Amino acid sequence: MKDPIQKYFQVGTIQWMTHPPVDYPLLESVKAICCDEYFSALEITHIEDQETRDKVKDMLAQGHMKVCYGAQPRLLGPKLNPNDLNEEGRKKAEAVLIDSVNEAQYMGAGGIAFLAGKWEPETKEQAYAQLLKTTRAVCSHAASLGMTVELEVFDFDMDKAALIGPAPYAARFAADMRTTHNNFGLLVDLSHFPTTYETSRFVIRTLRPYITHLHIGNAVVKEGCQASVSYTHLTLPTNREV
Repeated sequence: MKDPIQKYFQVGTIQWMTHPPVDYPLLESVKAICCDEYFSALEITHIEDQETRDKVKDMLAQGHMKVCYGAQPRLLGPKLNPNDLNEEGRKKAEAVLIDSVNEAQYMGAGGIAFLAGKWEPETKEQAYAQLLKTTRAVCSHAASLGMTVELEVFDFDMDKAALIGPAPYAARFAADMRTTHNNFGLLVDLSHFPTTYETSRFVIRTLRPYITHLHIGNAVVKEGCQASVSYTHLTLPTNREV
């Protein structure tokens, strides 16, 4: 391909992955990315204090950046599970995701992305029903604000051990969601494909009707090695067909 990739996608990066907060002050990180002409999009997550949030919002607007919002850290940190069989636990996850939609709108994002929670084989279908309940509630709230909701497809038995899960199961979930909410889509990450024992060709062909967001990253699966999150990602939000 001779054309620059920017002709086809808005290329961005995941702020908290490429600039981990333990190593990079948030404001300096956002400023550096906004000043990098290669990027026209930035994926952010929850910002605790309002003053910093406002400064980041201003930088993103001044940099004419497309803003994406990842709610994954808000679930993983406190170990919240959107498919929790315990209804109180599920509602806590739902509340955080709805709050994430509100924050995302304030920051100028068009929607949020999140991931499913851990599961057990003997209660998989119950967990699936709980995830549908959570996702539909979040999608309904997002739709009232003209926003979208994306579920990121993760491994199902390795690191995150999320319910969604291999491509065919993700396709089933997305199809069920689309029967009630057209503002739902899937986020797929190239670095996750080895962790679901699937090829890129298989995943893209299986999930093509539902993909609304791509992460391009690298991963190596090697038995006995500790899971690492130090992958490099590019965020490619697009409404084009994949």
